[in-house]
Amino acid sequence: MAKQGILLVVDDNRNILTSLQYLLGEYFERVITIDSPVTIPTLLNREAVDIVLLDMNFSSGINSGNEGLYWLREIKRLRPQTEVVLFTAYADINLAVTGIKEGAADFVVKPWENARLVQTLQEAYSRIVEARKGKKKAAVAPVASDDGMYWGNSQAIRPLRMLVEKASTTDANILITGENGTGKDMLAREIHRLSNRKEGPMIAVDMGAITESLFESELFGHVKGSFTDAHTDRIGRFEAADGGTLFLDEIANLPYHLQAKLLTAIQKRCFVKVGSNTQQPTNIRLICATNRNLEDMVRNGEFREDLLYRINTIHLHIPALRERKEDILPLAKRFLEQYARQYGRQVQAFSPEAARRLLEHPWYGNIRELQHTVEKAVILSDSDELRGDMLQLTSTASGPEPVAGNAETEVPFHTLDEMERSMVKRAIDQCEGNLSQAAAMLGITRQTLYNKMKRYGL
Repeated sequence: MAKQGILLVVDDNRNILTSLQYLLGEYFERVITIDSPVTIPTLLNREAVDIVLLDMNFSSGINSGNEGLYWLREIKRLRPQTEVVLFTAYADINLAVTGIKEGAADFVVKPWENARLVQTLQEAYSRIVEARKGKKKAAVAPVASDDGMYWGNSQAIRPLRMLVEKASTTDANILITGENGTGKDMLAREIHRLSNRKEGPMIAVDMGAITESLFESELFGHVKGSFTDAHTDRIGRFEAADGGTLFLDEIANLPYHLQAKLLTAIQKRCFVKVGSNTQQPTNIRLICATNRNLEDMVRNGEFREDLLYRINTIHLHIPALRERKEDILPLAKRFLEQYARQYGRQVQAFSPEAARRLLEHPWYGNIRELQHTVEKAVILSDSDELRGDMLQLTSTASGPEPVAGNAETEVPFHTLDEMERSMVKRAIDQCEGNLSQAAAMLGITRQTLYNKMKRYGL
């Protein structure tokens, strides 16, 4: 059989990379190996990778698999058509289910069996081939157009929808604010869909996930030889978004000393690649998002006032889900139908008890929490009606976190995840949103803290 497909292997063990290079090189056209996931976005921009074999743990002493899940989400966001097979030495069925829920094709446990590993990867590539054939067939027949995001009909959301419809057709810079899980990224994509730039690219950048050392390279690109690992020229996000929309998510996580570089690029509408002296113009529409109060950050000296003015031409605030209760059941119904199709379940509706619980729950994690709750319930469902107990709405998710040090008010934790979520939130609250201080308090890196915030919807 002729070798086909481009495979990317990401593992921090160089011996494993060498072994897999020899083994898998017999079956795939190209096998690329890297020992750090940090360069995954760069590589996906440069290479048409078909499959990624992704290790679940990279930081020494941390074996939770959270890093692997984070990079799985990033891969599926950057290149949805790429299949991801997770690779771990820790055979945890819950982790496997979580990975598959997040879009992984399969799960392989170390130490691996060569035949099983090759079969899993080849099956993943076969799905890609079938998907490409399906796209070609679909191109012949008319397809339904994308109707965009679901707005709902609550009184709280109507003013926002009217403002979005007016602002989308302009090129004004937009700042989207709202609690975690309210759908800021979805709103940014809706603005792009409604804009005059909809035929251009929509490039999203998670500012909290970019390390300080790679900031300029990620946003502005670099030229070959500009630093040790710069083996080829690379375009940055500003250049990739030319003619379209650049979405900077979690803009508040950009360190103060780097904000001036972003401001300069926005003001001058041009940038300079790392290692180059040539200014390059860019034609973008800028959308930023954050869950923090940037005006308070300006007063505290954590965010530049001039940068805030530049990104805040139009301010859109998404109300929390608990402020638009009329939309809870319609949203839950949409998620129910979506995941019933995805997981092949027969469930079609919520029982009266389940509907009551959905309406009474405060949803501090907003739409993201609702979505994950319904998805998990659908996976567990065994009939055509989803019962209330399947929602697994625990007391720890339905109220404020207990006060530190007050044992009498502590809510009993049922899982380690619940305990970890409480500790992370408490540290962030005690540090008043300063992520560097919170990370130091918890004894973890800022990047690890950010990954945990993403996981727990904080």
